[in-house]
Amino acid sequence: MRGGRLRSVRRLTQRKFRLETGEFLAEGPQAVREALAYGFARELFIRAGADAAEFVEAARDAGVPAYAIAAAELARLADTVHPQGVLAVCAWPQRTLADLPEDLKLVVVCAQIRDPGNAGTVIRCADAFGADAVILSTDSVEVTNPKVVRASVGSLFHLPVITGSPLEQAVAELKARGVQVLAADGGGTDRLDVMADSGNLQAPTAWLMGNEAWGLPDEHAELADRRVAVPLWGGAESLNLATAAAVCLYSTASAQRTDHIDH
Repeated sequence: MRGGRLRSVRRLTQRKFRLETGEFLAEGPQAVREALAYGFARELFIRAGADAAEFVEAARDAGVPAYAIAAAELARLADTVHPQGVLAVCAWPQRTLADLPEDLKLVVVCAQIRDPGNAGTVIRCADAFGADAVILSTDSVEVTNPKVVRASVGSLFHLPVITGSPLEQAVAELKARGVQVLAADGGGTDRLDVMADSGNLQAPTAWLMGNEAWGLPDEHAELADRRVAVPLWGGAESLNLATAAAVCLYSTASAQRTDHIDH
């Protein structure tokens, strides 16, 4: 492994070079495992002396070159304080609204999400509850940000993540496909539990989630078919973005699977 290549890989810790190259870094066993399994990985770097037979074999099966490098070199590539010993250079496919799956049942749309930890967690929740896609509107955090990748714990590689689309365009595309768009809004006139009980969540659904700091402005919330509040029965004033997304996605996924459970 030549030092010049390591310098090029190190540049991927900077947003500018990730955008220029279409490459990014996935760090840690779970993320690397999924990157290899789903065809995103292009190179693998392993801390010299680490027990990494699983990754060497997976890289060989995938036709991905694997290199052992010193711990100090790996630390310069990693975003975490204590690197976990394995890291992959991955290629990021630029996906647009045209890449949405044909038969949409459940989608989450994040309007100008800025916190990378929240973005990664929403992607992980969407994956866990069987969503078909995640859309991050224009002005959202860069999806290959190391903290987004880490917080998604490999889920980033499992489902389409659409970026760079204006919110209005994304909502219009979903409605054109027959998907109801529900805005998660603490002041909404509809309640999540009532909608679940009434069967309204069984229809193909996209959840529109607002920014962490200012929520959904009226002009964005009005793009939705309904504004839906998650009822809070305790003393908390509100839920954070990722938690609200998890509750809404779980409720919808459960409602959409009711027929399967009944039969």
